Amino acid sequence: MITPTPTPQMHWPCLTIALFIMVAGSIYPLLFANAQGRADHGLAVALFWAMSAGLVRGVGFIPSWWLWRWLFSGWALILALGLATAVRVGV
Repeated sequence: MITPTPTPQMHWPCLTIALFIMVAGSIYPLLFANAQGRADHGLAVALFWAMSAGLVRGVGFIPSWWLWRWLFSGWALILALGLATAVRVGV
């Protein structure tokens, strides 16, 4: 049985968050750094994942394979932002 794919629509909250991460990281690159000023790769991966998920879901693209659909969903965006917060705080 073929499952119908959802009708794509712009998702403005996801797109807004993704654009905010993109602009903030471009204006203030130390956003991706730790307290010593070195690149924090865990934080960068989490923020870039959030940005990617926000852009993909925000423009209305919904992948057909379930894993890509989940990795680039609004829920993944929230999870990635939570992970970035945990890395930044040092949990």
